[in-house]
Amino acid sequence: MTRLIVLDTETTGLEPEQGHRIIEIGCVEMVDRRLTGNNFHQYLQPDREIDAAAVEVHGITNEFLADKPHFVDVAVDFIDYVRGAELIIHNAPFDVGFLNHELQLMGTTDRIGELCAVTDTLVMAKKMHPGQRNSLDALCRRYDIDNSHRELHGALLDAEILADVYLMMTGGQTALNLDSGVGESGSDNVSDGIRRLPAGRPPLMVIQANPDELTAHEKVLEAMGESCLWSKR
Repeated sequence: MTRLIVLDTETTGLEPEQGHRIIEIGCVEMVDRRLTGNNFHQYLQPDREIDAAAVEVHGITNEFLADKPHFVDVAVDFIDYVRGAELIIHNAPFDVGFLNHELQLMGTTDRIGELCAVTDTLVMAKKMHPGQRNSLDALCRRYDIDNSHRELHGALLDAEILADVYLMMTGGQTALNLDSGVGESGSDNVSDGIRRLPAGRPPLMVIQANPDELTAHEKVLEAMGESCLWSKR
């Protein structure tokens, strides 16, 4: 079982070294490339003013956060949720830096890189599409993912969008919504609950068997004897 956690955060500003804090954490769980619905979402009280420029990006205000918990109040649940998973993050150093700063402030020795593996989709995108724009919005356009409902940034919303982007970047959607019976409105590449792959998607990676694997395969065929139809082809 491969457990992936697509994660995003919103913050009071850009630099934890300047005292900026996390104000929203959004996580989307995928198991074997299927969305499970077991998500983690929390707004947080930062105990400081949010930069005006940051409010313009995510629309979250100090008034809205006044009654929300502090990071230390949700830290155990968050650590239990992500422990042992592979985190999928766009521009991972930013989010990981803020998360580690919060962990440091609460006095724990836990660090994200020790709790989880981390995959940076921005690094992936730059390798796959060198010289092109690789923001989340740009990747949505490239992979025909509808993000028209994204007027402002939001940690959970961006994590949900990044989950779609990551699936397309790594070979496309694998789960079929066979029990829904209807397509998703507003999406040109979805019909009857099935997500269509865009024609311009990157080719799938082909991994060839190495000599040792080929030898082991031949031994299995020999052990099956004359009844093995594979060896008669």
